[in-house]
Order: sequence, then C-alpha cells, then structure tokens
Amino acid sequence: MISAAALALAGSLMGTAPAGVAPDLANPPGQVELSNETTVTRWATATARAKARSAPSPKAHRVGRLRLRTEDGFAEVYVVLSSFRDSAGRVWARVRLPQRPNNVTAWVIRSALGNLRVVHTKLVVNRRTLRVTLYDHGRPVFRAPVGVGKASTPTPAGRFWIREKFRVVGAPAYGPRALGTAAYSNTLTDWPGGGVVGIHGTSEPGLVPGRPSHGCIRMKNRDIRRLYSLTPRGTPLLVK
Repeated sequence: MISAAALALAGSLMGTAPAGVAPDLANPPGQVELSNETTVTRWATATARAKARSAPSPKAHRVGRLRLRTEDGFAEVYVVLSSFRDSAGRVWARVRLPQRPNNVTAWVIRSALGNLRVVHTKLVVNRRTLRVTLYDHGRPVFRAPVGVGKASTPTPAGRFWIREKFRVVGAPAYGPRALGTAAYSNTLTDWPGGGVVGIHGTSEPGLVPGRPSHGCIRMKNRDIRRLYSLTPRGTPLLVK
C-alpha cells in the first residue's frame, strides 16, 4: 500500500498534488533554492514596504511586511531562501522575517528586494556548551566561549542571521563591538528596541562562559573584536 507521504512526494515531483493530498502552497514545486544557510547564503535589503505572504500569491494570507530599517536605523537585511515564478509570470522570493514570532518565513515580490549578495559564513551558538563557532565555507575558523540568557530570560533557539554591525560608544557594559541578530526575546517584549538579541562584549569577562544575560549573547572583548572582523552582514546564525 502506498503511503500518503509517498503520494505527496510523487505529486511534488510531478508539479501537482495527488487526489486527497492537500498541496503545500508555501513550498510550491519548481522553486529555485538560493541559500542553504551553511556554505552559501544570499541576502538583500528591501526597496519597498511590500506585504509578506504565506505563499507566492497576491491572495495568500499576509504574515508581515518588509521594512527598510532595523530598530537601530541600519538598512534591514533579509535572508533569501528561494525564488519562484508563478503562472502569471510574477517572480517571488521566500525570505526569513525579522519579527515576532521568531523563525517565520514568507514570500514577497522579488522586485521589493534589492540586489542579492552572498556570504559563505555561518555562526552556531551552542547554549549547552556555551560556545560560539564561526564557519567559513563549512570549515570552523573561530571558536570562543559565550554567556547566554539566564533561565528566566533565555536566549531563543532557532535560525536567525546577522542584520547589523556597529561599534559601541559610551556603553562599556556592552563592550567595543556588537552584532545585531534577527532573534527576539520571548520574555522581554518591552525591552528597549523591542527585545532584539545582540552579540556583544562585556565589562564583566568573569561571567563568560555562563548564563548571566537577559537573552543577549555576551563575549569577552578580545573575542567580539575578532568575531566582528570575520562575520559579514547576512551571515546565518543557528542557536541551539
């Protein structure tokens, strides 16, 4: 007897869903992968405040909207996962959205995004081992200890990315450099800036490694300087 999963696979390969199996409209057959988020990741900034939809159709449910700037005023960055041309000839792009809830993907009209840029890096933060590892073309090139959120304000898990980079001035508690991520705290929704999780230095290096923060990822200042120099915008971030 053929399973429902096998029928669904066969239908996706043929481009149509078999009878009795609902098509996955958010993942249409024929889309072209643009990012594997391990060795190749493409990203773009927004050129318009276009609606982000659950499927590549102007009639699909709206799940968000593109924005031009981050909470800190930098150009917003979107990881572009795949592209799809619909029956009317419209080209869509599937992107990761920087918003609550975390880990939302959606489809936007491709023309609402600028030129695609590519990175070959990936960051992995392990909350169990309290380590961050940076990979370049799949090879580890940097490791360091980190401090993560305490039990009452945990660092959220999921797939995120680096949206912004900046020098920290006049706030020694955050060290000399900071990387803004697409992760949002699940507990501190009224935190300044909306509860965005950052990767930054610290004036208390003795707390790293550990679990001392409100959700941000702390590093020793010498380590954040090094990571900052090696990590471009658009780099995918896996927090596990």
